[in-house]
Amino acid sequence: MLFPSIHKTLGELSDLLSRLSREDYTSSCFGLSGATIGEHTRHIIEMFQCLQNQYGSDIVNYDLRKRDYTIQTDTASAQNAIAEVLQQLDKPNKNLELQQTIEGEMISLTTNYYRELAYNLEHCIHHQALIKVALLQLGTVEVDDHFGVARSTIEYRKQCAQ
Repeated sequence: MLFPSIHKTLGELSDLLSRLSREDYTSSCFGLSGATIGEHTRHIIEMFQCLQNQYGSDIVNYDLRKRDYTIQTDTASAQNAIAEVLQQLDKPNKNLELQQTIEGEMISLTTNYYRELAYNLEHCIHHQALIKVALLQLGTVEVDDHFGVARSTIEYRKQCAQ
């Protein structure tokens, strides 16, 4: 279920990007502390790219993201990057070392590929929720009620409605 969920979530983001104007994508949003939809989109994509690019080394460090500003300023570049992420997604699960610098100290944690994919999926949904805030503020593009909402929350809401 992990891979289909990632495909669905990133697919929703790609579909949204096809409906945004360049101005909507690159304009600062007060509700996002001045950030843009493009910046949040780039961040989502680069977390997945980072995991994929470092998979072969058995060490993942999200601090070493590329920060490709073309992705945050051009929706077509972002859509192409999403398509590449989805094409490279299906890899065998294996143990990885997660490295991160926290307040100047490097820490290492044992993790695995599927766990990091699950993290990236939840991280993606969180940033999609922020993108939704910007879209509601702009009022130029209609956004689905489920965009930026965790699958577990959607299921919970369905149960409550019954």
